[in-house]
Amino acid sequence: QVQLAESGGGWVQPGGSLRLSCAASGLTSSPYVMAWFRQAPGKGREFVGGIRWSEGAAHYRDSLKGRFTISRDAVKNIMYLQMNNLKPEDTAVYSCAVTMSQTSDYSSWGQGTQVTVSS
Repeated sequence: QVQLAESGGGWVQPGGSLRLSCAASGLTSSPYVMAWFRQAPGKGREFVGGIRWSEGAAHYRDSLKGRFTISRDAVKNIMYLQMNNLKPEDTAVYSCAVTMSQTSDYSSWGQGTQVTVSS
């Protein structure tokens, strides 16, 4: 089965930046889409953005466009999330997930990495 491992979280002051990584292992074929989600305490999980693996084309939650950038290393099977100008409301556990085809749901999830934005 596919296993995902997030890293790069931590504490940062408002206006700072972080880069998260999601490393995939156990892949028998290339992913269709890998995506980032986040969940703040007391709130539901929300979509952050995703990337179509073959083309490297990223798409984002509308409110995050311009601050967050998703990229991938197709050789190493790593997806990145560059987060700039972080705000306190970005505080959440960030998780990654993968779909293996256009019609498949997200089938594998990582454990998540904590991002805390505070002064």
